[in-house]
Amino acid sequence: MITLDDVTLTFPDGDSRVTAVDHVSLAAPAGVVTGITGPSGSGKSSLLAVAGTLIRPDSGHVWVGDVDAAALSAHEATALRRERIGIVFQQSNLLPSLTARDQLLVMAELGGDGRRRRAAVRERADALLAEVGLADQAHKRPAQLSGGQRQRVSIARALGTGPSVLPVDEPTSALDQERGAEIMDLVARLTHERGTATLLVTHDLVHRDTLDALVTVVDGRVVEPALRPA
Repeated sequence: MITLDDVTLTFPDGDSRVTAVDHVSLAAPAGVVTGITGPSGSGKSSLLAVAGTLIRPDSGHVWVGDVDAAALSAHEATALRRERIGIVFQQSNLLPSLTARDQLLVMAELGGDGRRRRAAVRERADALLAEVGLADQAHKRPAQLSGGQRQRVSIARALGTGPSVLPVDEPTSALDQERGAEIMDLVARLTHERGTATLLVTHDLVHRDTLDALVTVVDGRVVEPALRPA
């Protein structure tokens, strides 16, 4: 579970500061896809960055399980992110020279898994690719994959450490409706099967039935609580 408690985030704006997240409190339970929606510039992505420990808020608490990430140093937050948080960005951000399997192996090395038997790490990467439906695409590079397949690789990469929290930023923004629906279904299935606390930012409510709960953010504030979408 991840819980944001009275979180505020501001950024410099000339001689003053602009508020991106304004006293937000939000709980995302394990095994649930909590959607975050709202107009452009409403603070959705900033809220997700705080939840993913990419940005430290000005005030408030970010509880990842029993750890307050907002109280951690930058080094400690990086370690927490490596162990317990898997982030899926809007763009897949895959390394163009690496195969789908190698994208996961590199993350395993960065996470310290390279100390394990290389065969075991490779088996885990292959199992993750199979889990996202890419068992037969492991040797292909990003240019040889479709947009939906690249996003599947990024999801597999985010799951590599077995995270308890999964922030997902606009996963369907670069996909057509059919491919977008497949990615949303995949995120929902993996969330339910793995028990991750998934926070998913989206502006596209065509797929709202895939969400277990939905929060609306306007001007940095939550204006609607997390309810099951209609």
